[in-house]
Amino acid sequence: MKKIFKNYKSTIILLGSIILGGIIGLIFGEKAAVLSPLGDIFINLMFVVIVPLIFLTVTTAIIKMESPKRLGKIMSRIVIVFIIMSVISALIGVVSTYAVKLVDNKNTSSILELLDEETVIDTDLSILERTASLLTAGDFNTLLSKDSIIALLVFSIIFALAVRKSKEKGETVTKILFSLNEVVLNFVNIIMYYAPIGLGCYFATLIGTYGESIAVGFLKTFVIYTIVCVFVYVVVYSVYALIAGGKKGLKAYWKNIVPPTITALATCSSAACIPVNVKASKDVGVSDDIAETTIPMGTSFHKDGSVIGSVFKIMFLVNLFNMNPSIWTVLGVSILATLLVTAVPVGGGTISEMFIITLMGFPAGSLPILTIIATVIDAPATVLNVVGDTASSMLVGRMVDGKKFLKKNK
Repeated sequence: MKKIFKNYKSTIILLGSIILGGIIGLIFGEKAAVLSPLGDIFINLMFVVIVPLIFLTVTTAIIKMESPKRLGKIMSRIVIVFIIMSVISALIGVVSTYAVKLVDNKNTSSILELLDEETVIDTDLSILERTASLLTAGDFNTLLSKDSIIALLVFSIIFALAVRKSKEKGETVTKILFSLNEVVLNFVNIIMYYAPIGLGCYFATLIGTYGESIAVGFLKTFVIYTIVCVFVYVVVYSVYALIAGGKKGLKAYWKNIVPPTITALATCSSAACIPVNVKASKDVGVSDDIAETTIPMGTSFHKDGSVIGSVFKIMFLVNLFNMNPSIWTVLGVSILATLLVTAVPVGGGTISEMFIITLMGFPAGSLPILTIIATVIDAPATVLNVVGDTASSMLVGRMVDGKKFLKKNK
């Protein structure tokens, strides 16, 4: 019990502060706005650190990447399975949110005023036009802005590739980048000590100004998201197991999936589940080389729970700001927002959320709203992220070793 509390301590404290802030907002109403400056401190600190965080985490992650020494056949099948499963997850998220309003908002101007935003970016632009306009910045100083997140991401990737290409001549730059990255990550950790106060005050102001409907929206989001996760966990992953190994594969899947599930709930960390998940995949009947490649790669590049979570975040803000994007826009942004930053070890969630805000044209001040949603759905999202890798390893095993891969490896 103590270990579980230790792993969830920060989440429990954040949820506690958010609940307390909501209660204060409901009791005092608009008077709770007096706490707004305390929430603004947290928001401003996050905005200040977002540019160096993106540049350093993305750059260092790419610099230290090493090509896995695996058979090309295994690697190609892993990529195919990850992409297909991610698209299916995004579609499930879209289907489950398009018919339901996660939050009811009849006064967009009031929420924009609260977020200190006058307008939302023009939504008439197509996804291709918006993407093209955000890929680059006209000047270096405009690149160092929260309004140029996509351009900064592109710049970071190119810069990292340039450092790698420089080889030994780029070693000094590499050391400096890794050192700065460590400092910035510690800066983020320091900011997060203030997060319970900042988010609590922000939520109190939000509820007090906007009313109880947004609190109901967060609760509705958690309930619907959890139901969707249970559906994916029980039905969709069972279908994957059945496709991979037939009835035998389905039985083997359910026989061995409990330990990774419990570990995911207990630790709320995909990385912490790698050892037990690799063992579970091997016990199912997946060959050692496939299990030992698919699971670690899946921890970074395949996250069904996060993809579905991105859809929920987008649709929450879509309802909040009364926007009407196409299904394909939501689908594309949710997949890109997850897949493009999943290899970032720390800060990937925040970068993903800023990606969503920038590409969808939401006000930058809505970042804390997405942070709250991420906190609320963290546990069920982690379970899907972990268990989805077990199912994917079975599909890869079927594609590489044939339909009798379970019999071969038993």
